[in-house]
Amino acid sequence: MCYSAQIQANYRRYVRMFGAHMSIEDFAKLYFDRAEAASRIKVPKALDVAFLEADEAATDAIRRAIGWFNETQNSALEQELFKQRTRLADAERTLEKKVTKAASAGKRIATDKIEATLRRIDDLKRTELKPQDSRIYPGYYAPVLVVEDGERVIKPMRYQCRIAGKPANYDIKYPGTYNARRDNLGGFWKPLFGYRHGILVVDVFYENVSRAKMEGRQLADGEKDENVVLEFRPSDGQPMFVACLWSHWSAPGEPDLLSFAAITDEPPEEIAAAGHDRCIVPIKEEHIDAWLNPDPKDVAALYAILDDKERPYYEHRLAA
Repeated sequence: MCYSAQIQANYRRYVRMFGAHMSIEDFAKLYFDRAEAASRIKVPKALDVAFLEADEAATDAIRRAIGWFNETQNSALEQELFKQRTRLADAERTLEKKVTKAASAGKRIATDKIEATLRRIDDLKRTELKPQDSRIYPGYYAPVLVVEDGERVIKPMRYQCRIAGKPANYDIKYPGTYNARRDNLGGFWKPLFGYRHGILVVDVFYENVSRAKMEGRQLADGEKDENVVLEFRPSDGQPMFVACLWSHWSAPGEPDLLSFAAITDEPPEEIAAAGHDRCIVPIKEEHIDAWLNPDPKDVAALYAILDDKERPYYEHRLAA
């Protein structure tokens, strides 16, 4: 399963690449909801920076929402910093009089939390992008290309799909719904397959694998296996147009939710040899229109698009 990916987070690149337009209304709603919900809504920093660097008047409200959110976050972090510095000072005063286990632990914990909080403050204010700023995990929002009313549109969607009509607790009951297995497209994913298709642009993806499987060996007697994270990158350096399914979920008294899942299939040899059993499906650029405008009466044509996928060679390394 693709548990994490480094995506093209800059919506302007989607506009140039696909001749699409951005759904200002949906992006504005996302950012205002995030500002009101503090940190519960996750958006990659690279997407924030793309809006902050834009000069379109239409996105002024989005920039204001980002600024409001950052100010709220910074204020909360400054309060946490004051709290931990006070805790550290109290522990040090106690230790000057008598060394106790509680005071020693308090000093250590406060010191660690001060360092972590300072890093978060610096990260919040940083404007120079790093690779991890474009990385999404389940629950994060990302720009997804879809077709609505015959036009290509970029919408922000959560990377974990909640199918319309299902209860909200499906997020907990089915936590793996950020990926849609190809062999289940006619089952669990039938309400979306052939109806709501999207494209996510991915540069790199990451997978959890067994260290023993990665090393191609059996565990020794009594040895415990270890999980490692591998980074997979196409050797040709080209972006991948990943096939997705998406849904617009709504329910009385609940906020609407746009969400998506990336389709996965059997892995190519080099990914299987590295210890993983699934792989996202990058479709060919020539199939994008057909994929985004599916005919539910001709699912054979849709499976044919998935069969005729791009086939780069995936280089891998341990993730940083």
